[in-house]
Amino acid sequence: MKKIQLYGLTLLVLMTAFSISGCATTGIYSVNIAYEAENAVVPSYLKPDQKTLQSIIGVAEFTDTRKIDDPLVIGRVIEKNGTKVLVLPKYSRPTSAVAQGIRQYLRKAGYNVSGIGEKWNLREENIPQAVNSKLLIGGSIEEMEINCRRAFPTNSYTTKIKLTIYLADAVNKKILHRSTVEATTSLEHVSFSEDRMGNQASMALGDGIEKIFEKRELAQAIQEALKR
Repeated sequence: MKKIQLYGLTLLVLMTAFSISGCATTGIYSVNIAYEAENAVVPSYLKPDQKTLQSIIGVAEFTDTRKIDDPLVIGRVIEKNGTKVLVLPKYSRPTSAVAQGIRQYLRKAGYNVSGIGEKWNLREENIPQAVNSKLLIGGSIEEMEINCRRAFPTNSYTTKIKLTIYLADAVNKKILHRSTVEATTSLEHVSFSEDRMGNQASMALGDGIEKIFEKRELAQAIQEALKR
């Protein structure tokens, strides 16, 4: 709760600063990105057996490797008059939202997942010793663009997300697997809202996460690591 309150205060300060500086004359939009895995269809080859259930998987907060000046900016709205207004995350940083989404998916798949968010810069020599976990999942956000062009008669929503996931042996300090996925969404709608932008972003995030775990080589690497 304290982290959410602190993030909210930071967001408020940034919104005020942007308004004063004139970066977005009409204000700033904020959207909620959150993947819920309750309706996910988990591949049978990913599901754990009794031996893998005895281990806990750690999930590190993702790193943001986008080449942008401000990592809080996740998109833009182009107003009808051509003004570009920044889009920021509403409740949590994108790096936290991605990690939490992966935790949700792994729990849906039936794994025991640690609720502690480890810090990892994705370097093999810096793999942290996850608490009670011998397997650590981390990754990077290479692209996250949540955009909307407002027009008549419809508004165009587009989202693109690119993620790279790393699977690491936290005991022997070794990266076991790495893979990259991309996900996009597009929508034409007569009305405009921040909620609709957030829904499109959440759909793209969910699609990206599900694509990650559809890879058989990743599922095999997870199960082999947990059985050691």
